[in-house]
Order: sequence, then C-alpha cells, then structure tokens
Amino acid sequence: MPTRLDRPDLELLLAIREHGSLAGAAAAAGVVPSVVTKKLAALEVRLGLKLFQRTTRKVVPTPEGEALCERALGLLAGFQAMEAELQERHRQPVGRIRLAATFGFGRLWLGPAIAEFQQRHPQLEVQLQLTEQLPDLAVAGFDGAVWLWAVRGQRASEWTGRRLARNQRVLVASPAYLAAQGTPGHPEQLACHRCIHLGYGAFDATWPMRNGHERISVAVSPRYAIGNSLALAAAVEGGAGIGLIPEFSAQAGLADGRLVRVLPQWQLEDTYQRSAWLLYAAGPRIAPKVRAFVDYLVGSAAGPSAGARA
Repeated sequence: MPTRLDRPDLELLLAIREHGSLAGAAAAAGVVPSVVTKKLAALEVRLGLKLFQRTTRKVVPTPEGEALCERALGLLAGFQAMEAELQERHRQPVGRIRLAATFGFGRLWLGPAIAEFQQRHPQLEVQLQLTEQLPDLAVAGFDGAVWLWAVRGQRASEWTGRRLARNQRVLVASPAYLAAQGTPGHPEQLACHRCIHLGYGAFDATWPMRNGHERISVAVSPRYAIGNSLALAAAVEGGAGIGLIPEFSAQAGLADGRLVRVLPQWQLEDTYQRSAWLLYAAGPRIAPKVRAFVDYLVGSAAGPSAGARA
C-alpha cells in the first residue's frame, strides 16, 4: 500500500526545516524534543527515506527531504486557502453593495429581486444606479452590474460574467391601434404599419423572424426609434404603432390588456435577442457580500418571465 502523508506530517517537516533543529521544532509545537524525534523517525521508516541530516550543530534536509518540504509548502497553502474560503462563506456578509443596471431591466426585474435579497440579508445595504451606459465598475466604485449584453474585447478580462436570463423581444400593439389599422397576418405586412424600434441611430431596421422552418427578414422604416424600453412600451400603449419590445417591459401591458401580441406565432431570431448578464470584477476571490448576491441571483427561482429565462 502507498504511504499516506497527513497534514501534521507536513507541518512537522516544515517546522524542523525552519528551526534547523529538533529542539527548536519541539519548542515551537510546545512538546518535548523526544516527541519530535520519535515522529520524524517513524515518518522516515514509513517513507523508507532519510529526510534530514543530523549534526551536533544543525539539522538540514536531505535532497529528498528538501523536495518533500517544497511540496508541503504548496499543499499546506492550499489547505489554508480552502479553510479561509469556507470560513468566508459561513461568515455573515455585511456592508454595502453598489450595482449598476439598465433602466428597464433594473426597474422591472432587478428592483424586486433586490428587495427579496435584502429580506434574506438585512445587514446588507444595496445601492442600485440605473443608467444606459455601462460604467467602468472599478473606477466608479461599483461591485457589479446587471446588463443586457456581455462584455467583450480587451475589457472582458476585467469581468466575470454570469448569464441570468434571455431578453426575449416581442411584437406588440395596443388594441385601439389594431382596431383602426388592422392586424397583420404575416411579417411582410409590417411594411404597411407604423413600427417603433428600440434603439438609437438610423431609423431603417431589419427584423429577422422565423415560424418553424420559415424564415424572413423584414425591412421596416420605424416611425421613430426610442432608446428606452419602458418609454417604448408606453408609446405603443398609447397607440403609436407596433413596437418590438423586450418581453419584461411588455409584461404589465400584456397582463392587463393594454397591449396584445402581434404575429405571436413568429419569433425573433436568436441572433437578434440579447441576454441579461450579471457582471462583477474578475479575480480568484470575491468579497462575501458580493458572493452572497451572485449566489442569490444565479440560483434564484425568480426571473423576468418563465419564457424569458436562460
């Protein structure tokens, strides 16, 4: 059977090497020198190796003993890191968490999620800043962000990203608009309707759609574009036209009848969809307060909607 080394064996070897004598190692451990002498002798017999050369003045490792001591350093450091992480996980997280999020997703989903999180961790203070431009988290003093796209390029190495949910987009309109203008039965008929696009920049847009194996890219010229999903939903509810809106922004209107789905059998292509991501600073260890929040959001059963989850 292979010889098994225990943690006390490794600590004994390092103590002898550090103090250069059996008496010094014994004093550091609070035992009599004979105890250390017997333990070392027993270890050398088990291994079948001479680990230390003993002289009248000093005890020094043999080449085999030196190699074993170097391995022991790494193993004991691993033990200590594991113990520290376990202690951190059991320690109650305290302090303040600063988060950034987009307006629509932050207001409609993240806000209620934070309220539930704080019920579980009343000793934590959470500050949520809603913004349409992802800040530099480290420079601005944020602990993390919930964003509707992943960070790419050079900055990606600075972040750890966890996907939370799909950001499904749906076509919706108000009942009054459809009663006055008619309900399209095929995506090609969207060209005859007032369309509202989420975003900035050029008004021309292409909406790639599919229905089973049938695929079509619809070129629309939106009457106007809005850069905020909640403002877009409000405009559509007011009868402005047919809007392509994130599902979480349309949920309330769909639930109470202010909005209805248009072409519900058609879906936007996956390449046109985005996802909600939890971003936080990359690194080997994160603060207990951030770990608690990450674990809650990733493991929570709550989501923007059953159909919008990842």
